[in-house]
Amino acid sequence: MQVVQPIRDTEKIEEIQQILKNQSERDWLLFTIGINSGLHLSDLLTLRVKDLKDKSKVTIKEEKTGKEKTFLINVQLKDWINEYVAYMDENNYLFPSQRTGKPIKRIRVYRILNEAAKQAGLNDIGTHTLRKTFGYHYYQKTRNISVLRELFNHSAPSVTLRYIGVNAGKS
Repeated sequence: MQVVQPIRDTEKIEEIQQILKNQSERDWLLFTIGINSGLHLSDLLTLRVKDLKDKSKVTIKEEKTGKEKTFLINVQLKDWINEYVAYMDENNYLFPSQRTGKPIKRIRVYRILNEAAKQAGLNDIGTHTLRKTFGYHYYQKTRNISVLRELFNHSAPSVTLRYIGVNAGKS
């Protein structure tokens, strides 16, 4: 299994966002919500318009753990989401396949992220990169590994630090 990394450089994050925005609003928003929420990809893909429209706080039940997870949506992200969903039905999936209307598949997300990362000169990127990027930047801002460990449902802070690509004692 390939070990993927968080995107540590904020300029690279912006570059990938621009690449994605140029090709697809859906792909750009998926990436942007992913790096701002820390959700598992499986939970991101099952989001519907009604789950996020006009909300600043979202609670979902995690598919993987069955636990409830709450995340905040900042004002800018809320505006982007509302603009994106303006003409969508509230029961529509947020990230639908153009062919089926059902959520895009994990492998499709992997290909989208990898292609954008390649264009930005990055490798070691995968579907967990979104969650790891969220964790890495949250930790850099707050240094609060306890909250992050709980958010990610990890057994120990050392597991969380390893997951977000931070070596203990270094950043």
